[in-house]
Amino acid sequence: MDIHPTRDALLHAGLRLFGESGFAGASTRAIAAQAGTNVASIAYHFGGKAGLYEACVTEVARRMTLVSELPIAANASPQTAADALEALLRRAIAYLFTADEAGEVVPFVLRVLTEAGEASETLYNRLFEPRHRLLCVLWGTATNRPPESESIRLAVFGFVGQLVYFRINRGFVLRRMGWTTAGPSEAEAIADTLAEQLHAALERSRS
Repeated sequence: MDIHPTRDALLHAGLRLFGESGFAGASTRAIAAQAGTNVASIAYHFGGKAGLYEACVTEVARRMTLVSELPIAANASPQTAADALEALLRRAIAYLFTADEAGEVVPFVLRVLTEAGEASETLYNRLFEPRHRLLCVLWGTATNRPPESESIRLAVFGFVGQLVYFRINRGFVLRRMGWTTAGPSEAEAIADTLAEQLHAALERSRS
């Protein structure tokens, strides 16, 4: 993200309000007010509401690409691939469950998917498909199976869905677990449980 306080404030406000109300429902006046600036600054920094929306999509893709970054050699061993999947799981849960900015990102992505417009295509092409393919390669390497097989693609959908659930339903998770905070120790407990399930799923895929 560029280092410019007003631009950054507009991005944060845009992510929150577009996530809550969608593109049509989020007014430039409300975005500017939440950012603590004036409506003209949206045009100055982004060329208008559509430009801000596009910048929000780009920012979400950038953030989530960083969270899911996992360089791995093409000739990696099954154990290395399994370890990489667990490392990604732990990093993703730490981010999704504890990071304040994840509270902007996840609702925004869900709203974009619901509206299914050009922004949805952008997220699919820039973020979702490349990352899903990477995870399929890791899963396939870890299990010695074709990465683009139907079973592995579905397994990866399940893997990702588990991670996102803990952000979408964080309030209920905290309440049901009797946790007062969503901190590192709570995220680690979640990650430990999901890591066990991951390795069990990989073992089943190998059989």
